[in-house]
Amino acid sequence: MESGLTLTNDMRLVLGLVGFTMAMFLFERIRADLVALVVLVVLGVTGLIAPEEIFSGFSGNAVMSIMATMILGAGLDRTGALNRLAAWLLRRGHGIEQRLMLMTTVIAGLNSSFMQNPSVMALYLPVAARLSSRTGLALSRLLLPIAAAIVMGAALTMVGNSPLILLNDLLVSANNNLPSGMATLEPLPMFAPAPVGIVLLVASLLYFRFYGNRKLAQNEGGGENVTPSSTEGYFARTYGIDGDVYELVVSAESPLVGMTVAEAESLHDAPLLLALKSGNDTRLAPPADMRIWVGSVIGAMGPRQQVADFAQNQFLRMSSRLRNLGDLFNPARAGISEAVVPPTSRYIGKSARELRLRHQAGISLLAINRDKQVIREDVRAVALRAGDMLVFHSIWQDLARAAESRDFAVVTDYPKGEQRPHKFKIAMGIFAFTIAVALFARLPVALTLMTGVAGMLLAGVLKMDEAYAAINWKTVFLTACLIPLGWAMDSSGTAAWIAGNTLDKLPQGTPPWVLEIVVALLTTAFSLVISHVGATIVMVPIAINLALAVGGDPTAFALVTALSASNNLMTASNPIISMITGPAGYTSRLMWRVGGPLSLIYAVVAVGVVNLMFWGR
Repeated sequence: MESGLTLTNDMRLVLGLVGFTMAMFLFERIRADLVALVVLVVLGVTGLIAPEEIFSGFSGNAVMSIMATMILGAGLDRTGALNRLAAWLLRRGHGIEQRLMLMTTVIAGLNSSFMQNPSVMALYLPVAARLSSRTGLALSRLLLPIAAAIVMGAALTMVGNSPLILLNDLLVSANNNLPSGMATLEPLPMFAPAPVGIVLLVASLLYFRFYGNRKLAQNEGGGENVTPSSTEGYFARTYGIDGDVYELVVSAESPLVGMTVAEAESLHDAPLLLALKSGNDTRLAPPADMRIWVGSVIGAMGPRQQVADFAQNQFLRMSSRLRNLGDLFNPARAGISEAVVPPTSRYIGKSARELRLRHQAGISLLAINRDKQVIREDVRAVALRAGDMLVFHSIWQDLARAAESRDFAVVTDYPKGEQRPHKFKIAMGIFAFTIAVALFARLPVALTLMTGVAGMLLAGVLKMDEAYAAINWKTVFLTACLIPLGWAMDSSGTAAWIAGNTLDKLPQGTPPWVLEIVVALLTTAFSLVISHVGATIVMVPIAINLALAVGGDPTAFALVTALSASNNLMTASNPIISMITGPAGYTSRLMWRVGGPLSLIYAVVAVGVVNLMFWGR
């Protein structure tokens, strides 16, 4: 390889696009998927990628595999597999913290090997919440070990996360620019990275057993054994939401007559107004503009004295017997839940009032937990942020319908509508068949996974509309639009130019494993800025060219790069971490103290095990 490769205009343009992508992802002035679309259009208009190939990323194996893993995960969730899992963990854990954590993290890691990491985390949030509420073990003691196990376990297969799914497509595209006489790079089989994933998962378990768990315990003041607790007690401790539900009948003398629900809520010392019956119209989470009239019955929640004082001041008749609203407040039908706002949510920047949550979704927003600060005052006017923990009161079916939009991930275990537990064995059989085909058949990974998807749809585990809803289209669009940037890095010679100039600045005779460590750390740093997908697309072509220059194995270098793109256990730029910081109340300092050392262990394990795997090749 020529280290003095001339920098051409095409290379400058590609480098400019990489810089633009990094800047936009870092400062978030433009949505990430829109940035990816702009990059795609520029690549096509400038001719860096041929017009007939510019949209090939949308039909590539990587994108189809991502979609398939999302749908398969939704099928397993729809059969109640995760509820069964939580119940099994509770039975087998016997209230002993170490045993419960070990079993939960191991199974979460194994699950992540066949599903997209954010999907696994979304499924395990309610599992962790259920374990926490049933045992009293703080969520902060569970969520980070689970998240780490999910990240580590994803390395068990080539479909565990987006970087590994992308890797095979990038290896195949690199063949177009290999030196003449060089053997072509073959796609890696489904379980090629399994040795790395096994060591990473074991390393994560040992890390939290002997170090990380102690740091989390210091933060929470946890103990060795966990004691029973109740969901109601949790909401009382965390949010100050306690007390019972009372019926308040509006008299003719009440100043509430003619007021809207929003106006009544704004009164001094008003309890939580969760339901309203006016005539024949009975509503849980009544719209803010619904008016209160003589004879209306209000469902109010709070400490008895607070509700009694409010009733006396507003000339209301108070009753602890729910004669009118009993069915609405049946715990099997409605209750309080927690949900976290993911980075992809449309709710970000908007308030509950603007979103009209009660009117549109039948959900009352009771409180917001933001960076360990609980917001209760005028909560419906607060603009929401990614990572906010929201406290809702709603009918469970309304909550389930609203959660389908994926604008929030519910972390409270609740009875969901449209569950199909009778399809559990069928779903597990289809899933097992899919894995067996992946193990023993020489079919592309994407085709294998889509076989499982087709089986679940035909068997009625999922409906077609539910399959569409299970796909995170932002992730699909972002990935498909950025894939051509990786092609351009390779075909324009930009990756070769960067590799050559990098080698010029390193001492002569630098061992390939040292370069792999440099690539691993640089990829991890990139993933903090431009996401794991962007880091993979930019760095894999560079890693392959570095390997060619020093006589290393290009596939080994590329695998180290794809693994390192997911090595972000410290910041919310990793979607997994952003989903848990709010529910667990993690601070940035704690994340760096606990996640930083684990990321260094990840890098060492990835480079070490990959070199052992490719030894002598």
